[in-house]
Amino acid sequence: MANLNETMKKSTEKLDKTNIVYVVLDDSGFSDFACFGSEIQTPNMDWLAENGLRFNNYHSPPTCSPTRSSLLTGRNHHAVGMATVANFDFGPDYPNKRGRIVPEAATVAEVLKENGYNNYALGKWHLSPSHQATPAGPYENWPLGKGFDRFYGFLEDSSDQYKPEMVNDNTFVDDAEEEGYHVSEALVNKAKQYVTDHVSVDPSKPFFLSLNFGAQHQPVQVFKEYIDMYKGKYDVGWDVIRRQRFERQKELGIIPEDTEFIGRNPGVVAWEELTADQKKAFARFQEAYAGFLTHTDEQIGRFVDHLQTVDQLDKTMIVVISDDGASSRGTMNGSVNHTLSYNGIDQDLEYIMESYDDIGSEHSKAEFPNGWAQVSNTPFKFYKATTFEGGLRNPLIIYHPTAIEEKGGICNQYLHVSDITPTVYNLLGIELPKEVKGVKQMPLHGKSFLEAFSDPKAFIKDTQYYEHNGMRAIYHKGWKALGLRTPGQPFEDDTWQLYHAERDFNENHNLAETNREKLVELQKVWEEEALKYNVFPMSDAGPNGFSFVADDTLRARNHFVFYPGMAHLPEGACPLTINRSYSISVPIVRETDKEEGVLFALGGNESGYTLYIKDNRLVYEYNMGTAIYQVEADEAVPVGETTVELRFRRTGDCKGIASLHFDNRKVGEGEIKQTHPYKISFEGLDIGKDSRYPVSSDYKDLGEFAFTGEIKKVIYDIEVEQVNS
Repeated sequence: MANLNETMKKSTEKLDKTNIVYVVLDDSGFSDFACFGSEIQTPNMDWLAENGLRFNNYHSPPTCSPTRSSLLTGRNHHAVGMATVANFDFGPDYPNKRGRIVPEAATVAEVLKENGYNNYALGKWHLSPSHQATPAGPYENWPLGKGFDRFYGFLEDSSDQYKPEMVNDNTFVDDAEEEGYHVSEALVNKAKQYVTDHVSVDPSKPFFLSLNFGAQHQPVQVFKEYIDMYKGKYDVGWDVIRRQRFERQKELGIIPEDTEFIGRNPGVVAWEELTADQKKAFARFQEAYAGFLTHTDEQIGRFVDHLQTVDQLDKTMIVVISDDGASSRGTMNGSVNHTLSYNGIDQDLEYIMESYDDIGSEHSKAEFPNGWAQVSNTPFKFYKATTFEGGLRNPLIIYHPTAIEEKGGICNQYLHVSDITPTVYNLLGIELPKEVKGVKQMPLHGKSFLEAFSDPKAFIKDTQYYEHNGMRAIYHKGWKALGLRTPGQPFEDDTWQLYHAERDFNENHNLAETNREKLVELQKVWEEEALKYNVFPMSDAGPNGFSFVADDTLRARNHFVFYPGMAHLPEGACPLTINRSYSISVPIVRETDKEEGVLFALGGNESGYTLYIKDNRLVYEYNMGTAIYQVEADEAVPVGETTVELRFRRTGDCKGIASLHFDNRKVGEGEIKQTHPYKISFEGLDIGKDSRYPVSSDYKDLGEFAFTGEIKKVIYDIEVEQVNS
């Protein structure tokens, strides 16, 4: 990017068109970019900041889908139907929790399409219900159904960086067989192709491009050379690094001089109290995270360079955000198995150390310990999925070659993610249509802050509510109140805290007891905003949402029939067997006793289940992550036509008996002492093979281990009375 400053000098005349680019990072904390105080190398985002604006008082909801829905629509996320992550669809009784954007809230892509734009989406979507992420749709909530002309990315909340479940437009594709494949690089390769094609064919037409990285969300995976860049950097520990970032933020003007340094979050242990093995493992997690971010920054630089190469950089507004604060899901020790962490199952140090050399590679699904998450969120308390600033306040960089007058400036006015798209409309002189696709539109909830481009002090947002999983917060005229709760308890029993946000930058002084009048005032404002924006009804289901199936969805069936040749089916759309009794039967034909392979497999090497024939034996394996349970038939599989069957009888919470059957005759049985309580895997279902990562190590060297006989179909039957229990 060395010659980009020359471009800046030449960008003085009024633009005849403006391209819009949104760049969204995932779970990257407030301090992670170097231009926000980090020691991590992010030269390309730093360049955008130096030639644009940084916003140090920018906020979003504390989780992925709500932020993305608000960004793309310019409205509050409850009002558009995305009160929580799109994995959860709570059914018609919760219209604000259906995992999709309502048609009354057109996306920026839909609006720009009506104004002559081509629209491109890449990377993480996470704005359609998981049960709709199937090769057969329904597609109306996929990117192409929401105004985008092209899409290359993944539909769910996270992605393996080496062997992802990718979609090209409306088709699942398997691109990961390419040598050296990495999702972040693939996204930018495709983004460059979209832009090249666009400007080559119709250079007079503007484009909108939404580039959504899987980074920095778990699993943290990046090539070894990027991890090695930070070797030894974090041996000093999180206490020292957090203090260093804090001081650097003051030097940069990112935080006020009078900001106080806060103590460690509950559950974060002082670095000096850790054992030698803990320090070794925890430093390695952060080396991988830092390398992952530097690699991501490099991809952003590749894309920005390409905009310059095709003469578009001086015609483009670029917005860079993180969708929420850094996550504490790694808990104290960190995680090398993100299925376990999603299921609330901690991984002990011995388990972590077994994967030490693999952290950051395809053989590990890593996330750092909570001590590093607090570092990412410096100078704030707590994390993603909370309504403290550590979950809500994120980095925002905006680059515009002509509209921004004070380049390199810092804007400290209160902003919300819903304000970004209204600002784009204002910049482009676009009025929100009264109808889009024949549907009357709700008004925008965000406010344009375009004036801040010329005067960083010009815009003030008075009020913004928050609610996540029953936790509440309200910002109002320089004050902030938070409602904290114990899940399952009445909402009226919540404990409230009060902070003078205007004077207390990082929520260090709770004034709830000394200023009850102000607290009551803000509680009333929260109630008013909640009523206005469809926050009710609230719930605090948490990860139980993974195992809830709305009755009006295809996944609510108790009988499924899958045929050979079906494309890979993501886990969130598969039959829900969590904590249920069920059977899976497979009519097969074997001409000889040498025909073998996988009959069905859901998951990968970190977790899942598989039924396969090997060495003429039928084997069922349930990979818990921390334990592997195998049941093998006690006799050979018959040659000819046979119906082989797995039956699972639930004997208690997350446990049961698995039995194998040939033509209704039991041929093997074993106890499965523990199953996953919320989510089985982040890799979906294959019929007749096991693609991507193998569930069982018994066939890990045999590729997909496709069945060489004939499978007629795979039939799931789930006990009706246990659905939604």
